[in-house]
Amino acid sequence: MPDLENPNDPKDSAKLKAVLVLVACIAFVLSPFLAQPFTGFDPAQMPIAVDKPPIQPAGYAFSIWGVIYLWLLASAGFGLIRRDTAPDWDNARWPLFASLAIGAGWIAVALSAPVMATILIWAMLAGAVWALIRAPARDRAWFAMPVGLYAGWLTAASCVAFGTVAIGYGWGSEMALSWIMLLVALGLAVALSLRLRVATYPIAVAWALMGVVVANGIGAFGIAAGLGALAMLALALRQAKG
Repeated sequence: MPDLENPNDPKDSAKLKAVLVLVACIAFVLSPFLAQPFTGFDPAQMPIAVDKPPIQPAGYAFSIWGVIYLWLLASAGFGLIRRDTAPDWDNARWPLFASLAIGAGWIAVALSAPVMATILIWAMLAGAVWALIRAPARDRAWFAMPVGLYAGWLTAASCVAFGTVAIGYGWGSEMALSWIMLLVALGLAVALSLRLRVATYPIAVAWALMGVVVANGIGAFGIAAGLGALAMLALALRQAKG
């Protein structure tokens, strides 16, 4: 634990942030066990009932959270034990802490307030992306890759959340808004993949898009999502080789 008697010491400050990231990560990992399972907003929560909008992946796709939780937890533990005072790790800790701290309460909010949950998940995404931009160049399997998987899923989930709420509040038809948010998700994912250059980021987006394919079947929307998934996997392969 950091020595709080000298809070101005950069090493003590770094240690404290490492502790906070681990605490926030533990709270984040435990949050699903303290609330009802979440696989999408309850249709009854919005003025127009939205039952399985086209943009929402099939339920199995949410299983990626198991990998994300465990990898983030390992990352936070490694960061505290082995890189507690490392400046390159320290640079990324505040945005990651902010994202995880918001995430620790996200499910509880999502079960009762979809609009607020949508705002919060975009904030989680912003923190994760910021952390990736500032991620250490070394130890990629311990920081950039787990955070990349997390940020990639959040990119898809943020667009799904916004699309679902927009449909639920009557801002357009289910299909039109789903197409819009699919294109937004793909555009954002491609731009961030090229900027971040972490293969796990497009892999997570591809996983979400394949869930959309399974949920929609072989139709125009499902095919578009499938092509998007293939594009993301191609980006991931290229970045893994590079």
